[in-house]
Amino acid sequence: MRVVTFGELMVRLQPYNYERFVQADHLEFTFGGGEANVAVSLANYGIDAAFVTKLPAHAIGQAAVNSLRRYGVDTSLITRGGDRVGIYYNEKGASQRGSVCIYDRAHSAIQEASTADFDWDKIFEGVDWFHFTGITPALGENVVEICREACKAAKAHGVKISCDLNYRGKLWTREQARAAMKGLCNYVAECICNVG
Repeated sequence: MRVVTFGELMVRLQPYNYERFVQADHLEFTFGGGEANVAVSLANYGIDAAFVTKLPAHAIGQAAVNSLRRYGVDTSLITRGGDRVGIYYNEKGASQRGSVCIYDRAHSAIQEASTADFDWDKIFEGVDWFHFTGITPALGENVVEICREACKAAKAHGVKISCDLNYRGKLWTREQARAAMKGLCNYVAECICNVG
């Protein structure tokens, strides 16, 4: 089985242990993103997994690509271009204190991508499954259109499609999410959601 996931891979900056942002003088630098995490998990289970996104061609973009390669994720379909990798700051919760996430992803390469950046017919050659989340189309109308093109191409290639709705209120309103996801979910065979 071959699985393709599509989304944003971001720099994750996090205080060590359970320190709060205001206590920290060092931040741990790693990479993360919902769909990339799925690809890594699948690769760890021995499944042929590829991740699709757009990342800058500079050293930070390459470090992001390398962070997936080390787990055996196919990165050959990643489009290179744009100026920045999105960032999110994460403060781990402890006991009764919840986690805190602060986004700095405006003008990231994937947020400014266009449908011309992805050859979905090529991407879906020999693919069995396509996965994306509601986080990705929340990045903007252009990314909703990219997701729509991906879903259309996946359907045309007989690829099964799954979506984790994964609503992020910091990225869009419920109304925007409903409008975008209603159309995209017409293509989805497996939908993952939670109460909230």
